[in-house]
Amino acid sequence: MRSATRLYGFAPLVRADARLLILGSMPGAASLAAQQYYAHPQNQFWPIMAQLCGAPRSPCYAGRVQRLQQHRLALWDVLRSCVRHGSLDASIEHASAVPNDLPQLLRAHPGIARLCCNGGTAYRELQRHFGAQLQREFPHLACLQLPSTSPAHARMRPADKLLAWEAALRDA
Repeated sequence: MRSATRLYGFAPLVRADARLLILGSMPGAASLAAQQYYAHPQNQFWPIMAQLCGAPRSPCYAGRVQRLQQHRLALWDVLRSCVRHGSLDASIEHASAVPNDLPQLLRAHPGIARLCCNGGTAYRELQRHFGAQLQREFPHLACLQLPSTSPAHARMRPADKLLAWEAALRDA
């Protein structure tokens, strides 16, 4: 059995006009290997975004990111680094978690009015590291927990995930 190692996430993908920030917990092994958000081929994130952003699913990562940003959507993760064995959020050693500087990003991008957490772990980590500060410093922010787009969250049908994400991104 391999030992768990410290992993490091990505920089945020955010433009000055962003209105909504989608937060994951920490990139999985496929994403880290590809150096791309949501790179696992069975992750539903990019197919859902393709439907919601009105564009065909592009094989080009830069094209997918550009389409999101045109819709004023930004991507990041709650955690900057953590110790984890494998890709599952359940394998994150929570005592090892180091959060990204989310408050600084929100100060630099005051147009962000909604945080959408991609799954329960992202939402719990957001609340754990920033809950009180977000309420105090950014009371206008809506913080939503959405169904995880991960293939590990298979108990929910992709069509139901799409409906939940559509409702959260509407009017953002």
